[in-house]
Amino acid sequence: MIELLNSPLFGICLTIIAYIIGMEIYKKFRLPILNPILIALIIIIPILLYFKIPLETYKKGGDLISFFLAPATVVLAVPLYKKINLLKQHFIPILGGIVVGVLTSILSCVFIGKILKMDLGLIRSSLPKSVTTPIAIELSRQVEGFIPITIVMVMITGMTGAILAPFICKIFKIENKIAQGIAIGTSSHAVGTSRAIEMGETEGAMSGLAIGVAGIFTVFILPLLFSLLF
Repeated sequence: MIELLNSPLFGICLTIIAYIIGMEIYKKFRLPILNPILIALIIIIPILLYFKIPLETYKKGGDLISFFLAPATVVLAVPLYKKINLLKQHFIPILGGIVVGVLTSILSCVFIGKILKMDLGLIRSSLPKSVTTPIAIELSRQVEGFIPITIVMVMITGMTGAILAPFICKIFKIENKIAQGIAIGTSSHAVGTSRAIEMGETEGAMSGLAIGVAGIFTVFILPLLFSLLF
């Protein structure tokens, strides 16, 4: 048993099983709040706490799964390729929307943090919350943030986007599929994009595009804004 716990196989199997359970629950009820990733977290965390399994033991397998996160994101280029004509027709509005979204994400963290008188380290850690985890980790290092907090912020942002995005689009009557996809991808990265793909092929394609472009812009814009604001 001890050998199994110390093996990367433990973390991999636990993660996959928890996610499969989450997917089955989501497929049965089709409620946005029952996000598979959220359910997987609810399953995994109590198991680790109850059996007093060290996080380092779980991470031996979890890190292997994380290693494939960035390559897996490349698959999102497939629906974008199918909708390449839409990108050509609306290139400027799409690009402008992503840039505005990136700036809004960063500046809102600063302003809200200052209004709530949050610790400067927490504000810095939240700045890259809307990009994918690998990029967010590196940016957190650059702005002297706390990487564990950054990872948690990225997860919360993604799950919040996946859960609330359809409702927000309805409330504000955002009916254009391109606008929906760009907004979701820019604000809630890959987790939100999984929801955008369910909404439609166009929404998924634009959201996948937004992930990559928003990541690139954030890499260049965040250090500049950080030096100006802090």
